[in-house]
Amino acid sequence: MIIRALVVSLFLVPAISAQEYQYQDISNPRKLTEAQAQKAEENYQKYCSLCHGKDRQGHVNDHAPSLRSASLFESGVPHAILRPMSYGRVGTPMGGYLDEVGGPMTLAETWDLTYWLFEKSGVKRKKLSTNPVHGDIKQGEKTYLQHCTTCHGKDGEGVTAPALGNPSALAHNTDEFIRYAIRHGRQNTPMQAYAKLLSSQEIDNVTAFLRSKASGWQEAKPVLKSLPTPEQYVVNPEGEDPNFTLKDGLYVMATDLNQALVQKKKMVLFDTRVTSVWQTAHIAGSVPLPYYSNLDDMVADIPKDVQIVAYCSCPRAAADHVIHQLRDRGYTRTATLWEGIFGWMHMGYPVTRGDIEGVQD
Repeated sequence: MIIRALVVSLFLVPAISAQEYQYQDISNPRKLTEAQAQKAEENYQKYCSLCHGKDRQGHVNDHAPSLRSASLFESGVPHAILRPMSYGRVGTPMGGYLDEVGGPMTLAETWDLTYWLFEKSGVKRKKLSTNPVHGDIKQGEKTYLQHCTTCHGKDGEGVTAPALGNPSALAHNTDEFIRYAIRHGRQNTPMQAYAKLLSSQEIDNVTAFLRSKASGWQEAKPVLKSLPTPEQYVVNPEGEDPNFTLKDGLYVMATDLNQALVQKKKMVLFDTRVTSVWQTAHIAGSVPLPYYSNLDDMVADIPKDVQIVAYCSCPRAAADHVIHQLRDRGYTRTATLWEGIFGWMHMGYPVTRGDIEGVQD
Protein backbone atom coordinates (compact mmCIF):
# COMPACT_ATOMS: atom_id res chain seq x y z
CA MET A 1 0.00 0.00 0.00
CA ILE A 2 2.89 2.38 0.78
CA ILE A 3 4.42 1.74 -2.65
CA ARG A 4 1.07 2.29 -4.35
CA ALA A 5 0.57 5.55 -2.47
CA LEU A 6 4.01 6.76 -3.53
CA VAL A 7 3.33 5.91 -7.18
CA VAL A 8 -0.03 7.68 -7.12
CA SER A 9 1.46 10.75 -5.46
CA LEU A 10 3.98 11.16 -8.26
CA PHE A 11 1.26 11.75 -10.82
CA LEU A 12 -1.46 13.57 -8.96
CA VAL A 13 -1.77 17.25 -9.89
CA PRO A 14 -4.08 19.96 -8.53
CA ALA A 15 -7.57 20.05 -10.01
CA ILE A 16 -7.94 22.20 -13.11
CA SER A 17 -9.49 25.54 -12.30
CA ALA A 18 -9.73 27.32 -15.65
CA GLN A 19 -12.17 27.03 -18.52
CA GLU A 20 -12.56 23.67 -20.21
CA TYR A 21 -10.11 24.37 -23.03
CA GLN A 22 -7.47 26.23 -21.07
CA TYR A 23 -4.69 23.66 -20.99
CA GLN A 24 -1.68 24.16 -18.81
CA ASP A 25 1.77 22.78 -19.66
CA ILE A 26 3.39 20.86 -16.86
CA SER A 27 6.90 19.46 -16.79
CA ASN A 28 7.61 15.79 -17.22
CA PRO A 29 7.10 14.32 -13.72
CA ARG A 30 9.51 11.47 -14.33
CA LYS A 31 12.91 11.08 -16.01
CA LEU A 32 14.32 7.67 -16.82
CA THR A 33 17.85 6.70 -15.98
CA GLU A 34 20.07 5.66 -18.86
CA ALA A 35 19.66 2.00 -17.88
CA GLN A 36 15.87 2.30 -17.65
CA ALA A 37 15.68 4.02 -21.04
CA GLN A 38 17.87 1.38 -22.67
CA LYS A 39 15.74 -1.44 -21.25
CA ALA A 40 12.52 0.33 -22.28
CA GLU A 41 13.78 0.70 -25.84
CA GLU A 42 14.72 -2.99 -25.91
CA ASN A 43 11.24 -3.91 -24.67
CA TYR A 44 9.64 -1.68 -27.31
CA GLN A 45 11.58 -3.31 -30.13
CA LYS A 46 10.88 -6.78 -28.75
CA TYR A 47 7.18 -6.45 -27.97
CA CYS A 48 5.79 -3.46 -29.90
CA SER A 49 7.68 -2.85 -33.13
CA LEU A 50 6.04 -5.71 -35.03
CA CYS A 51 2.76 -3.77 -35.20
CA HIS A 52 3.66 -0.19 -34.22
CA GLY A 53 6.87 -0.07 -36.28
CA LYS A 54 10.56 0.13 -35.39
CA ASP A 55 10.34 3.94 -35.47
CA ARG A 56 6.95 4.10 -33.70
CA GLN A 57 5.35 5.16 -36.99
CA GLY A 58 2.29 2.90 -36.59
CA HIS A 59 0.11 0.98 -39.03
CA VAL A 60 2.70 -1.70 -39.78
CA ASN A 61 0.27 -4.46 -38.78
CA ASP A 62 -3.27 -4.51 -37.36
CA HIS A 63 -3.75 -0.78 -37.95
CA ALA A 64 -1.77 -0.27 -34.76
CA PRO A 65 -1.71 3.50 -34.14
CA SER A 66 1.31 5.74 -34.44
CA LEU A 67 3.19 6.17 -31.17
CA ARG A 68 4.83 9.38 -32.41
CA SER A 69 1.65 11.47 -32.31
CA ALA A 70 2.23 14.64 -30.29
CA SER A 71 -1.42 15.04 -29.32
CA LEU A 72 -1.55 11.48 -27.99
CA PHE A 73 1.39 11.93 -25.64
CA GLU A 74 0.70 15.46 -24.53
CA SER A 75 -2.81 14.43 -23.50
CA GLY A 76 -2.45 10.77 -22.64
CA VAL A 77 0.50 10.30 -20.29
CA PRO A 78 0.64 8.36 -18.17
CA HIS A 79 -2.57 6.34 -17.84
CA ALA A 80 -3.99 6.49 -21.35
CA ILE A 81 -0.75 4.88 -22.54
CA LEU A 82 -0.01 2.68 -19.54
CA ARG A 83 -3.41 0.99 -19.25
CA PRO A 84 -3.80 -0.39 -22.78
CA MET A 85 -0.17 -1.50 -22.68
CA SER A 86 -0.72 -3.25 -19.36
CA TYR A 87 -4.19 -4.73 -19.84
CA GLY A 88 -4.75 -4.68 -23.59
CA ARG A 89 -7.89 -3.83 -25.50
CA VAL A 90 -10.52 -6.55 -25.22
CA GLY A 91 -11.78 -7.62 -28.64
CA THR A 92 -8.76 -6.22 -30.50
CA PRO A 93 -5.32 -7.65 -31.32
CA MET A 94 -3.84 -5.51 -28.52
CA GLY A 95 -3.07 -7.88 -25.66
CA GLY A 96 -2.05 -7.03 -22.11
CA TYR A 97 1.71 -6.97 -21.52
CA LEU A 98 1.66 -6.78 -17.72
CA ASP A 99 2.79 -9.95 -15.98
CA GLU A 100 -0.26 -9.88 -13.70
CA VAL A 101 -2.47 -10.73 -16.71
CA GLY A 102 -0.05 -13.14 -18.34
CA GLY A 103 2.16 -10.69 -20.20
CA PRO A 104 5.95 -10.50 -20.25
CA MET A 105 6.65 -7.19 -18.44
CA THR A 106 6.69 -6.18 -14.81
CA LEU A 107 4.77 -3.14 -13.57
CA ALA A 108 8.02 -1.17 -13.39
CA GLU A 109 8.84 -2.07 -17.00
CA THR A 110 5.43 -0.94 -18.25
CA TRP A 111 5.86 2.40 -16.46
CA ASP A 112 9.34 2.80 -17.91
CA LEU A 113 8.17 1.99 -21.43
CA THR A 114 5.33 4.50 -21.05
CA TYR A 115 7.76 7.25 -20.15
CA TRP A 116 10.31 6.21 -22.75
CA LEU A 117 7.62 6.67 -25.40
CA PHE A 118 6.71 10.01 -23.86
CA GLU A 119 10.33 11.20 -23.87
CA LYS A 120 10.76 10.08 -27.48
CA SER A 121 7.68 12.10 -28.47
CA GLY A 122 9.46 15.31 -27.40
CA VAL A 123 6.29 17.03 -26.20
CA LYS A 124 5.18 18.58 -22.94
CA ARG A 125 2.34 17.03 -21.05
CA LYS A 126 -0.97 18.87 -20.87
CA LYS A 127 -3.17 18.97 -17.83
CA LEU A 128 -6.70 18.10 -18.93
CA SER A 129 -9.97 18.37 -17.09
CA THR A 130 -11.43 15.19 -15.66
CA ASN A 131 -14.94 16.65 -15.78
CA PRO A 132 -17.56 14.94 -17.95
CA VAL A 133 -18.28 16.40 -21.37
CA HIS A 134 -21.98 17.08 -21.90
CA GLY A 135 -23.53 16.89 -25.33
CA ASP A 136 -26.49 15.70 -27.36
CA ILE A 137 -25.93 11.96 -27.85
CA LYS A 138 -28.34 11.60 -30.77
CA GLN A 139 -26.81 14.55 -32.62
CA GLY A 140 -23.37 13.16 -31.79
CA GLU A 141 -24.31 9.88 -33.41
CA LYS A 142 -25.34 11.68 -36.60
CA THR A 143 -22.05 13.55 -36.71
CA TYR A 144 -20.12 10.37 -36.00
CA LEU A 145 -21.87 8.51 -38.82
CA GLN A 146 -21.13 11.36 -41.20
CA HIS A 147 -17.44 11.88 -40.41
CA CYS A 148 -15.99 8.87 -38.59
CA THR A 149 -17.33 5.55 -39.87
CA THR A 150 -15.00 5.14 -42.86
CA CYS A 151 -12.02 4.63 -40.56
CA HIS A 152 -13.55 3.77 -37.17
CA GLY A 153 -16.54 1.71 -38.32
CA LYS A 154 -20.28 2.17 -38.03
CA ASP A 155 -20.30 0.50 -34.63
CA GLY A 156 -16.96 1.83 -33.51
CA GLU A 157 -15.36 -1.53 -34.28
CA GLY A 158 -12.36 -0.06 -36.08
CA VAL A 159 -11.73 -0.47 -39.81
CA THR A 160 -8.42 1.22 -40.60
CA ALA A 161 -8.27 3.08 -37.30
CA PRO A 162 -8.66 2.17 -33.60
CA ALA A 163 -11.94 0.75 -32.29
CA LEU A 164 -13.64 3.67 -30.58
CA GLY A 165 -16.39 1.45 -29.18
CA ASN A 166 -13.90 -0.68 -27.30
CA PRO A 167 -15.20 -0.93 -23.73
CA SER A 168 -11.80 -1.04 -22.05
CA ALA A 169 -10.71 2.10 -23.90
CA LEU A 170 -13.88 3.92 -22.89
CA ALA A 171 -13.50 2.74 -19.32
CA HIS A 172 -9.94 4.03 -19.06
CA ASN A 173 -10.01 7.26 -21.08
CA THR A 174 -11.56 10.46 -19.76
CA ASP A 175 -14.08 12.48 -21.74
CA GLU A 176 -11.51 15.23 -22.13
CA PHE A 177 -8.94 12.80 -23.55
CA ILE A 178 -11.49 11.77 -26.20
CA ARG A 179 -12.46 15.36 -26.97
CA TYR A 180 -8.82 16.42 -27.20
CA ALA A 181 -8.15 13.72 -29.81
CA ILE A 182 -11.11 14.88 -31.90
CA ARG A 183 -10.14 18.51 -31.70
CA HIS A 184 -6.42 18.11 -32.34
CA GLY A 185 -6.26 14.89 -34.37
CA ARG A 186 -3.32 12.49 -34.23
CA GLN A 187 -0.21 13.72 -35.99
CA ASN A 188 1.53 11.18 -38.26
CA THR A 189 -1.79 9.40 -38.81
CA PRO A 190 -4.82 9.88 -41.10
CA MET A 191 -6.73 11.24 -38.06
CA GLN A 192 -7.14 14.92 -38.84
CA ALA A 193 -7.90 17.72 -36.41
CA TYR A 194 -11.60 18.55 -36.37
CA ALA A 195 -11.38 21.83 -34.45
CA LYS A 196 -11.87 23.81 -37.66
CA LEU A 197 -14.25 21.33 -39.32
CA LEU A 198 -16.77 20.88 -36.51
CA SER A 199 -18.15 23.32 -33.99
CA SER A 200 -17.28 22.94 -30.31
CA GLN A 201 -20.84 21.76 -29.68
CA GLU A 202 -20.60 19.13 -32.42
CA ILE A 203 -17.36 17.83 -30.92
CA ASP A 204 -18.99 17.72 -27.48
CA ASN A 205 -21.90 15.79 -29.01
CA VAL A 206 -19.57 13.19 -30.57
CA THR A 207 -17.67 12.87 -27.29
CA ALA A 208 -20.92 12.29 -25.39
CA PHE A 209 -22.04 9.76 -28.00
CA LEU A 210 -18.82 7.77 -27.67
CA ARG A 211 -18.99 7.90 -23.90
CA SER A 212 -22.54 6.52 -24.01
CA LYS A 213 -21.15 3.32 -25.52
CA ALA A 214 -19.43 2.51 -22.24
CA SER A 215 -22.78 1.96 -20.51
CA GLY A 216 -23.00 -1.32 -18.67
CA TRP A 217 -19.27 -2.03 -18.82
CA GLN A 218 -18.05 -3.89 -15.76
CA GLU A 219 -14.42 -4.66 -15.14
CA ALA A 220 -13.51 -8.30 -14.98
CA LYS A 221 -10.34 -10.15 -14.24
CA PRO A 222 -9.13 -13.32 -15.92
CA VAL A 223 -8.51 -16.45 -13.89
CA LEU A 224 -5.20 -17.54 -15.37
CA LYS A 225 -4.85 -21.10 -16.61
CA SER A 226 -1.74 -23.19 -16.22
CA LEU A 227 0.43 -23.05 -19.33
CA PRO A 228 0.93 -26.27 -21.31
CA THR A 229 4.10 -28.22 -20.56
CA PRO A 230 6.36 -29.61 -23.35
CA GLU A 231 4.84 -33.09 -23.19
CA GLN A 232 1.46 -31.49 -24.01
CA TYR A 233 2.65 -29.54 -27.07
CA VAL A 234 1.73 -32.16 -29.66
CA VAL A 235 -2.02 -32.38 -30.25
CA ASN A 236 -3.30 -35.92 -30.90
CA PRO A 237 0.19 -37.50 -30.68
CA GLU A 238 -1.13 -40.85 -31.91
CA GLY A 239 -2.98 -39.33 -34.86
CA GLU A 240 -2.06 -39.25 -38.54
CA ASP A 241 -0.31 -36.39 -40.31
CA PRO A 242 -2.81 -33.76 -41.63
CA ASN A 243 -1.04 -33.37 -45.03
CA PHE A 244 -2.25 -29.81 -45.59
CA THR A 245 -2.25 -28.21 -49.02
CA LEU A 246 -0.81 -24.78 -48.30
CA LYS A 247 -1.73 -21.50 -49.97
CA ASP A 248 1.44 -19.89 -51.35
CA GLY A 249 3.42 -22.64 -49.68
CA LEU A 250 2.82 -21.05 -46.28
CA TYR A 251 -0.83 -20.73 -45.30
CA VAL A 252 -3.39 -23.25 -44.09
CA MET A 253 -7.05 -22.30 -44.38
CA ALA A 254 -9.32 -22.33 -41.33
CA THR A 255 -11.64 -24.90 -42.91
CA ASP A 256 -8.76 -27.34 -43.40
CA LEU A 257 -7.32 -26.79 -39.92
CA ASN A 258 -10.71 -27.30 -38.27
CA GLN A 259 -11.29 -30.49 -40.24
CA ALA A 260 -7.88 -31.81 -39.21
CA LEU A 261 -8.62 -31.09 -35.56
CA VAL A 262 -12.02 -32.79 -35.78
CA GLN A 263 -10.31 -35.81 -37.35
CA LYS A 264 -7.73 -35.77 -34.53
CA LYS A 265 -4.72 -35.29 -36.76
CA LYS A 266 -1.30 -34.94 -35.18
CA MET A 267 0.17 -31.41 -35.02
CA VAL A 268 1.48 -28.59 -32.86
CA LEU A 269 -0.51 -25.35 -32.60
CA PHE A 270 1.33 -22.19 -31.61
CA ASP A 271 -0.57 -19.08 -30.49
CA THR A 272 1.93 -16.32 -31.26
CA ARG A 273 0.06 -13.49 -29.51
CA VAL A 274 0.98 -12.17 -26.09
CA THR A 275 0.07 -14.83 -23.52
CA SER A 276 -2.58 -12.68 -21.84
CA VAL A 277 -4.90 -13.02 -24.84
CA TRP A 278 -4.21 -16.77 -25.10
CA GLN A 279 -5.58 -16.88 -21.57
CA THR A 280 -8.82 -15.26 -22.72
CA ALA A 281 -9.51 -17.21 -25.92
CA HIS A 282 -7.46 -19.69 -27.91
CA ILE A 283 -7.83 -22.69 -30.19
CA ALA A 284 -8.02 -25.79 -28.00
CA GLY A 285 -4.68 -27.53 -27.73
CA SER A 286 -2.65 -24.50 -28.74
CA VAL A 287 0.53 -23.51 -26.94
CA PRO A 288 1.31 -19.85 -26.20
CA LEU A 289 4.50 -18.96 -28.06
CA PRO A 290 4.55 -15.15 -28.27
CA TYR A 291 6.39 -13.77 -31.29
CA TYR A 292 9.04 -12.32 -28.95
CA SER A 293 9.81 -15.66 -27.22
CA ASN A 294 13.14 -17.44 -27.07
CA LEU A 295 12.23 -19.79 -29.86
CA ASP A 296 15.03 -22.29 -29.34
CA ASP A 297 13.95 -22.98 -25.77
CA MET A 298 10.30 -23.41 -26.75
CA VAL A 299 10.81 -25.85 -29.62
CA ALA A 300 13.80 -27.79 -28.29
CA ASP A 301 11.84 -31.04 -27.81
CA ILE A 302 9.56 -30.80 -30.87
CA PRO A 303 10.47 -33.16 -33.74
CA LYS A 304 11.32 -31.28 -36.94
CA ASP A 305 9.00 -33.45 -39.04
CA VAL A 306 5.80 -32.79 -37.05
CA GLN A 307 3.25 -30.41 -38.60
CA ILE A 308 3.35 -27.00 -36.88
CA VAL A 309 0.61 -24.40 -37.34
CA ALA A 310 0.97 -20.90 -35.91
CA TYR A 311 -1.74 -18.28 -35.64
CA CYS A 312 -2.21 -14.73 -34.39
CA SER A 313 -4.77 -11.94 -34.72
CA CYS A 314 -2.86 -9.68 -37.13
CA PRO A 315 -4.20 -11.83 -38.90
CA ARG A 316 -0.80 -13.22 -39.93
CA ALA A 317 2.14 -10.94 -39.11
CA ALA A 318 3.18 -12.39 -35.74
CA ALA A 319 2.58 -15.96 -36.88
CA ASP A 320 4.54 -15.39 -40.09
CA HIS A 321 7.38 -13.95 -38.01
CA VAL A 322 7.56 -17.15 -35.95
CA ILE A 323 7.11 -19.55 -38.87
CA HIS A 324 9.93 -17.95 -40.86
CA GLN A 325 12.21 -18.37 -37.85
CA LEU A 326 11.20 -22.01 -37.54
CA ARG A 327 11.91 -22.63 -41.20
CA ASP A 328 15.33 -21.02 -40.78
CA ARG A 329 15.96 -23.61 -38.04
CA GLY A 330 15.09 -26.54 -40.29
CA TYR A 331 11.42 -27.06 -39.39
CA THR A 332 10.01 -27.97 -42.79
CA ARG A 333 6.39 -28.79 -41.94
CA THR A 334 5.16 -25.39 -40.85
CA ALA A 335 2.17 -23.19 -41.72
CA THR A 336 0.37 -20.02 -40.69
CA LEU A 337 -3.41 -19.90 -40.22
CA TRP A 338 -4.54 -17.64 -43.07
CA GLU A 339 -7.60 -16.12 -41.40
CA GLY A 340 -6.05 -15.60 -37.95
CA ILE A 341 -7.97 -16.31 -34.77
CA PHE A 342 -10.50 -13.50 -35.31
CA GLY A 343 -11.33 -14.93 -38.72
CA TRP A 344 -11.43 -18.41 -37.17
CA MET A 345 -13.98 -17.27 -34.58
CA HIS A 346 -15.97 -15.26 -37.13
CA MET A 347 -16.37 -18.44 -39.19
CA GLY A 348 -17.86 -20.18 -36.16
CA TYR A 349 -14.96 -22.47 -35.29
CA PRO A 350 -14.47 -23.20 -31.59
CA VAL A 351 -12.12 -21.61 -29.11
CA THR A 352 -11.46 -22.26 -25.46
CA ARG A 353 -12.05 -19.15 -23.43
CA GLY A 354 -10.42 -18.32 -20.14
CA ASP A 355 -12.67 -18.13 -17.13
CA ILE A 356 -13.65 -14.58 -16.29
CA GLU A 357 -14.37 -13.58 -12.72
CA GLY A 358 -16.42 -10.47 -12.21
CA VAL A 359 -15.11 -7.84 -9.83
CA GLN A 360 -17.43 -7.45 -6.89
CA ASP A 361 -18.09 -4.07 -5.35
